[in-house]
Amino acid sequence: MAQTAFEDIAEDFEFLDDWEDRYRMVIELGRDMDPLAEELKVPATKVEGCASQVWLFPNWQGKTFHFDGDSDAMIVRGLIAVLRTLYNGLSPAEVLKVDARAELGRLGLNDHLSAQRSNGLRAMVERIRDVNEAQI
Repeated sequence: MAQTAFEDIAEDFEFLDDWEDRYRMVIELGRDMDPLAEELKVPATKVEGCASQVWLFPNWQGKTFHFDGDSDAMIVRGLIAVLRTLYNGLSPAEVLKVDARAELGRLGLNDHLSAQRSNGLRAMVERIRDVNEAQI
């Protein structure tokens, strides 16, 4: 159950044979993302378990979930951008139905991220799930 924007990324990844090209695309997605406002980079929005500094700021627009995020690492900013395409615009119940591991696996991320980056990605997904569980 992936969003259209995520499907577009998955399709683009299918055309990239080399992981380095995919890595560059993830970084580019992060560069295209607006930075998180400094006043939102507070302990409450910081994601623990990531090797780099990561902040996720959730918000709900009506009944739909959205989040903004930032990191001091370009690849992680890109991963945040990918997660935004996966989750933004869903209801809290729909967020909880997303199999992030399977969806991200379609991009090959499970096989090509370092253990620390994989742990950080899991921590971000858990934070997204936790804030949505609290809304149900």
